[in-house]
Formats: sequence, C-alpha cells, structure tokens
Amino acid sequence: MVAERVECPRCTRRVEDRQGEFLCSNHGPVPPLRRPHAVGYDAFADVVRQTGTKPLYLPWPMSPGWTIADFGRVGDGADADATFTTTVGTSDLDGPVEVTIVSEDPAVGLGARAAGVHRVDPGHRAGRGPLAIHVRAGGRSVPLWMVDSDEGELLEKAVFAGEADGRWLWLVVRPASAALLLREDWLLADVTGFGPEALEMPFSGPRPTW
Repeated sequence: MVAERVECPRCTRRVEDRQGEFLCSNHGPVPPLRRPHAVGYDAFADVVRQTGTKPLYLPWPMSPGWTIADFGRVGDGADADATFTTTVGTSDLDGPVEVTIVSEDPAVGLGARAAGVHRVDPGHRAGRGPLAIHVRAGGRSVPLWMVDSDEGELLEKAVFAGEADGRWLWLVVRPASAALLLREDWLLADVTGFGPEALEMPFSGPRPTW
C-alpha cells in the first residue's frame, strides 16, 4: 500500500478519521484528499485504480523536460469525487512553470483550493462573457473561462475553469504569463485509459504549495 497524506480538499489541514468519517477542523465532514508521500509510477498506478470511472487528466504528450510532480484523488467511494495532477517544467520566457489540472464533482472545492478561490466552485465566473481558451479533454473540445483568484499577486497564476462531462475542469498555471503555453485545443489525456505509454511518464520536480 502506498503511503499517503490525507488532507481536506478545501484547505491544507490534515483530516481526522473518525470511524470512516473524515473531519477537517475548519470545514467539518469532508471527503478526504489523498496524495502520495512520494510520487512515482507505483503511486500513480494506485491512484488510477481508485478513480473508478472518473478521469485523471495530464497534458499529453508531455513536452521534453516536463515531469509529473504531484497527483491525487478525493473520496473513498467507487468513483473519485475529484482528481488532480500537477506537472512542472520550464519555458524560455517564464522560467519554472507549474500546471495543475483538477477534474471534480460540484461542491468538492479542490479546484478552488488550488486556484486560491474563496468558494467551492467557479460559479458565475465560468460561462459568462467571452471564453479564454479551448482545450481538448477526453476527446472533445472544452471551453474554459478566466477565473479571478482571491489569493496571491495578479501575475502569480492564471486560473481557467469550465465544464466537462458534468464536472468542473480547472487549469491553474503558475506564473500567469505561462498561460500563453495553452495554445488552442491544448490536449488533456485521461490517463485511466493509458496502456504501455504509461511507462513513459516521468516523475520528479517540486510539489505545489497550495
């Protein structure tokens, strides 16, 4: 069994397991966010097995030099309430870059935590006004809107959100200037359907601080 950290999906606090009910001292009963202590192929395969029918997205194919720095899932049911991956790399213009992708059911709050948004969902911020970008997720084009973060400096990160197959899809890019890497129809692959290509996935890099 892979060693895990068990946290609140809405904040950085650890949760207390009381006979199968997980309690956050700040948010009360919550589904647990489970993240491996050490990233690697075995831990990643364990998360994939426990997502059920829900997707776990990665930018794919990954650019040379980019690695998977963190990942996890929320919930202990047959299907994950939320999943996330964080990949890291560099660009000539931005230096170190971090991209977090969250797919979640409504009201989970993991995407908002990663984005520094003081609500559990993007709400009216996604779906109104001109959209920012399209990405391809699960084989179809998904429109995403810019979402203002409530935490950090304006240039610290860029946040995008939209709906994909009845779930919220969040992209959080640090720094904000690196959002230019999200070219039209940027491809997000659901790794739960990967075969031999899964063995090519690289793991390393600084883990996110959110």
